[in-house]
Amino acid sequence: MTLITPDFLHDPYPTYAALRERGPLHWSDEFFGGAWLLTRYEDVAWALKAPELSARRTGGWVNRAAPGAGRRLAPFQQLFARALLFLDAPDHTLLRQALMPAFKPAGLARLRGRIQAHIDELLQAIDPHQPVDLVAQLAGPLPARVMTDWLGLQSVGLHAVRAWSDDIAAFLGHPEPDLALGQRAQRAALAMADAFVPILQARRAAPVPQDAPGDLLDVLLQAQAQGPLAQTETLLAQCVMFLFAGFETTRHLLGNGLHAVLSQPDAWQQLRQDPDRLPLAVRELLRFDSPVQYTGRRVAVPFTRHGRRFERGELLIPLIGAAHRDPGTYSEPDALQLQRREAPHLAFGQGPHVCIGAALTHLEVELTLATLLQRWPRLQLAELSPQRLHNPLYRGFKTLPVWPLGTPARTTSTKEAVPFHPQATLAT
Repeated sequence: MTLITPDFLHDPYPTYAALRERGPLHWSDEFFGGAWLLTRYEDVAWALKAPELSARRTGGWVNRAAPGAGRRLAPFQQLFARALLFLDAPDHTLLRQALMPAFKPAGLARLRGRIQAHIDELLQAIDPHQPVDLVAQLAGPLPARVMTDWLGLQSVGLHAVRAWSDDIAAFLGHPEPDLALGQRAQRAALAMADAFVPILQARRAAPVPQDAPGDLLDVLLQAQAQGPLAQTETLLAQCVMFLFAGFETTRHLLGNGLHAVLSQPDAWQQLRQDPDRLPLAVRELLRFDSPVQYTGRRVAVPFTRHGRRFERGELLIPLIGAAHRDPGTYSEPDALQLQRREAPHLAFGQGPHVCIGAALTHLEVELTLATLLQRWPRLQLAELSPQRLHNPLYRGFKTLPVWPLGTPARTTSTKEAVPFHPQATLAT
């Protein structure tokens, strides 16, 4: 069964349903030279926190790029291998503990006003009487601004952030990447790292007092001084990871979420009538169309599951998107239910590797939706089926055309309403 087809990239959920019905485990040659796919909620939730599985997997996917790729892409692999996302305990535990102060409620509360200011500024620049691409004008620029602001990279253009992230995501999201993809991703990751070098040097020359409320970069530098980030290469790896992940996942969640609620007028109306539903609604949006569709784990300790013996080094792909539509866990899993209170979504992982920035992403999306509901209560899609990214890992839209003030009365359908030409760049 060929999985990754154009139809799958547009809508993977029917394929996920077919896999779940056939059984809990599926071998696929389409993922990194061969991997076992997990499609059911119980198995995916287990894999995300199982001590028998390892998050250290960068060497495998870099070496798959081409003969000799491991040597030619060594700087890229070494950079990402040091990132929190790809570490196991005890290294992961110590590093996460050192970084947690930046992500506690008090730290995020200080960001709230700044995030709201970014949202207001971006929306103020939009002409509400014309169709607008919310990916180019809002969903992309907002997380880029938030992360560059929080990481002290205000001097770095948002166009560069998007270009770097696109190249890295294209490599990470390709089940069988080639050397050319790897080299572009390497150049992007190293350019990201290089952008931080002068900023870090300036911060070290004029450090913020430890009891002062600094930004994420200050927390990273304090963690370096205390030990877990003693090596500069490890510090740069976290900087790159936070910039990439904070941008990539949040922009797709904003696009997917807005498309989901605007595709169903009753959903948008529900939020208009009761904005207090937003926190629960965002959790449902993460379940309904997760921006990250799968992750990977290597077998560290042999084990048996569903009657099969798994040996050290084998690769498992927990399909998060499939788990989110499991009828054994969710009632009417293909329906968007903004007040759903069933099993928690897995979009940010579970267990020790649960996303450290999950609360920040929630905050950005809640504030954005609340502002749009207040400013443009008649917001409507200008295209029912905008073009999707062709990336099985990162699910999102290339464009999201909307009418801020609702479809003009002279038009007869959303398809006819759009003299729309997508913008290829981020708003600055």
